[in-house]
Amino acid sequence: MPFIQIHLLEGRSEEKIKDVIKNVTDCVADTLDAPLESIRVVVTEIPPTHWGTAGKTKAESK
Repeated sequence: MPFIQIHLLEGRSEEKIKDVIKNVTDCVADTLDAPLESIRVVVTEIPPTHWGTAGKTKAESK
């Protein structure tokens, strides 16, 4: 059973999240020849205050 975790910065629409779940599921099913029902996708949205690059949070970098 493939289990895929995706971490994204907050701010994308619900429609975009649905799209990425569907597209990743389809790609994994095709690549691994796995049934759609066996594929799990979890999207975790992270606030900009909890995402850091080069010692600064994304919120600070704006």
